Amino acid sequence: MTVLSDEAILSAIDLGELEIEPFNADNLTPNGYDLTIDEIEIPQKSKVSKGSLDIPAGTRFAISTRERISCSANLCAQLWLRTSWARKGIACSFGKIDSGFDGTLTLLGFNSSDENVSISVGTTFAQVVFEMLSGPARSLYSERSGNYQNQKGVTWSK
Repeated sequence: MTVLSDEAILSAIDLGELEIEPFNADNLTPNGYDLTIDEIEIPQKSKVSKGSLDIPAGTRFAISTRERISCSANLCAQLWLRTSWARKGIACSFGKIDSGFDGTLTLLGFNSSDENVSISVGTTFAQVVFEMLSGPARSLYSERSGNYQNQKGVTWSK
């Protein structure tokens, strides 16, 4: 697999191979795109779509991205926590964005620090790194499980 550079990301968008909506040129990195927070939720406790939320020490939470991502049959993507959050004690386990996925992303995190961590809607949280597959996927996410296809907002396990 080949990681797409900033120029290759822009080219993939122009060719309709990739969609990032809304797209903010300031979030484009040399080899990826920084995703922003649209919603934050602590299960069965709090949910915000504006302002900020304090995540208590030892608490799990989820965020939804503002951006909708759509990958063609030729692309998939990796997700990486921005290191500024890791330095505050936030730990996350992310997977891949499959070829054929279309929707916002729900990213799950855990505050492993001994203190509350404040997270604000609109700030960047994770970087998405796009990869070109060796050939087009034969069976797209939308045709397989598709459990989270077209999701919007924080979506817990189905």
